[in-house]
Amino acid sequence: MSYRSPEEVETKAIDLLERYKDRIDELKNKEKIAIPVQDMPSQAPSIRIHNLKEVALGYTPEEAELEAMRCIQCPTQTCVEDCPVHINVPLFIKHIVHGEFQNAIDVIKQNSLLPSICGRVCPQEVQCQMRCSVGKVFKTVDKAVSIGRLERFVADWERERGKIKIPHIKPETGKKVAVVGGGPAGLVVAADVRREGHSVTIFEAFHKLGGVMRYGIPEFRLPNSIVDEEIETLERMGVEIRTNFVVGKTRTLDELINEDGYDAVFIATGAGLPLFMGIEGENLIGVFSANEYLTRANLMRAFDKEHAATPIYPSKIVAVLGGGNVAMDASRMALRLGAEKVYVVYRRTEKEMPARNEEIEHAKEEGVEFLFLSNAKRVIGDEKGRVKALECLRYELGEPDDSGRRRPIPIEDSEFYLKVDTVIVAIGNRSNPLISQTTPGIETNKWGNIIVDENQKTSMDRVYAGGDIVLGAATVILAMGEGRKAAAAINELLAKDIEEEKNQQFADVHKN
Repeated sequence: MSYRSPEEVETKAIDLLERYKDRIDELKNKEKIAIPVQDMPSQAPSIRIHNLKEVALGYTPEEAELEAMRCIQCPTQTCVEDCPVHINVPLFIKHIVHGEFQNAIDVIKQNSLLPSICGRVCPQEVQCQMRCSVGKVFKTVDKAVSIGRLERFVADWERERGKIKIPHIKPETGKKVAVVGGGPAGLVVAADVRREGHSVTIFEAFHKLGGVMRYGIPEFRLPNSIVDEEIETLERMGVEIRTNFVVGKTRTLDELINEDGYDAVFIATGAGLPLFMGIEGENLIGVFSANEYLTRANLMRAFDKEHAATPIYPSKIVAVLGGGNVAMDASRMALRLGAEKVYVVYRRTEKEMPARNEEIEHAKEEGVEFLFLSNAKRVIGDEKGRVKALECLRYELGEPDDSGRRRPIPIEDSEFYLKVDTVIVAIGNRSNPLISQTTPGIETNKWGNIIVDENQKTSMDRVYAGGDIVLGAATVILAMGEGRKAAAAINELLAKDIEEEKNQQFADVHKN
């Protein structure tokens, strides 16, 4: 897919819309399906690799209306079923068709308070768009209705016009809930619990909320200003935020419940413990986990040399190990931080890469070189202990493994060398172990993930958990889905508490 300027994309959309605008409600499904997918306008690759501004620029109203027209409003509504928070997708899209953008965002916000974020970073192609009837006609999800782009459009439309509404808060109940971790799952729980009138405090280990949305996803994909605005909404709802507070160190979970008087706790500490490959040379100067590299660049703003004193390694030739979205983010960030050459080394083929197609395409456009069917064997250092090369091995694909992807098999005597000065390891993360280490009553599995029931309740009374600490490294929307389930269970628990207290008070009055 060749790059097209925003002006080209917009002109094409306006011309097409002219054909349909007078008979929108009369279009047959055959005509709707014939409308081409609307490209997402974006910065030119030659420009964007020199800045941290958002790459994807978002739809214009004309582009959004035209893309929305492609929805045939099918009765099966698999898009709703496949959305982790079950947004009424056909209804919000129908509003967009008629230019009713406020109505569209109101529909979305019945189920999701983070539409600007989800519209940008959620993998819609394996969720709400995966079984889209329009995509099935063409036998490819690439032709599905662009639900995520439409969600982003109406969320941005509302925000840019200052129309964001604060959700209704019920009268104060006197109940207190602690949310441990300010990532997507924690933010959703804070919002849903606060709406019921309960007092909510978010305890965040870093100096800013957002979790992986802030420290893991670069600004060129998700601007921090958008995360800030979502958090500001919580503050306006009356949610208390305590940063630089490490539950398990500053206070234990038991202390929050037994001494500080919290009636329920939600744990959302994420999966921030990076995995390494265990190969020779990983301790050399110039080898980083993608977590550290992106945290320095995103949360600690190492790219902003005029205003931040955060050091970041000066790289010229970089190898990124891995094939997921984090690998794409790290490789593209390295270019923006001044690298002259960036390789992505991945042991399977492009077909098996877990990264989103859009992120892969953007990386290619920006000049990242992909070395498929290859993997690192050892990192080679110079006399000062700094990275100077990466020894790799070529692979071929065998039978499928447990993930359903074909198993990579190393080819004997196929070693080759890359001259690099930096290696970034982006092969996944483990769950944060601090809570389980300081709270013996919390049960975990062999990977360190907290075990929960169907309502996200842990083995401890009044303690719930969700997001990556339960799932392992997953997606923003899956974490949000778990947060919604947990919030519903917490609200039900506290409602029972309040009812029991009323009954006891009534009994006490009549007893006296």
